[in-house]
Amino acid sequence: MSFIAAPLGFLLRIVFDIVGNYGLSIIVFTVIMKIVLVPLTIKQTKSMKLMQEMQPKIKEIQEKYKNDKEKINIKTMELYKEHKANPLGGCLPMLIQLPIMIGLFTVLRNPGLYVFESEEVYRTIDTSFLWLSNLRDPDLWILPISAGIATYFSSLTMSTGNSNNPTQKMMLYMMPVMIVWWGRGFPAGLTLYWVVNSILQAIQQLIINKPKFLLEFFNKEE
Repeated sequence: MSFIAAPLGFLLRIVFDIVGNYGLSIIVFTVIMKIVLVPLTIKQTKSMKLMQEMQPKIKEIQEKYKNDKEKINIKTMELYKEHKANPLGGCLPMLIQLPIMIGLFTVLRNPGLYVFESEEVYRTIDTSFLWLSNLRDPDLWILPISAGIATYFSSLTMSTGNSNNPTQKMMLYMMPVMIVWWGRGFPAGLTLYWVVNSILQAIQQLIINKPKFLLEFFNKEE
């Protein structure tokens, strides 16, 4: 994954050279990466929403032709064609983003290697940020708990709307707990990235999924 991590680390170093503070550099870097990935996220969200809206019709086809699998496949493909839907449309953007996310994780877990050329150089840099003496060591409570809360709200905005899905319910509550646990062992810089990324993800999903709500809100403010 170094072929992806290396250019990402180079970008973070450019941001650091401009900003001059490692914590702020991670925040700016996270915002930049989120903006770059917006088109893929929008495409993925729209595709998943369309597939969700088509589920009742797909179930009707399955019930109507339950004894004829070939007919089910034909009618389902016709439905996809009619709505210009691609059953893999929600997966492809995710698959493209996955190696990028792994690359980001690699960079922020090993900044000495990918950002500052060596661990020795990295350790000479002031990585203090807010209450943290440095972003190299784990923060045991505040950042991990913030990451868990941010992950919960991010997952909530990405919910498919099926409140009766037990797997979705379990992940909604289990994932934040896991993030808190992991965050207590990761470098604080990586946990900071997760907090900022999750907050931006939640805001982005609210904008994509609820544009009418936002328009009404701003109209009321005026």
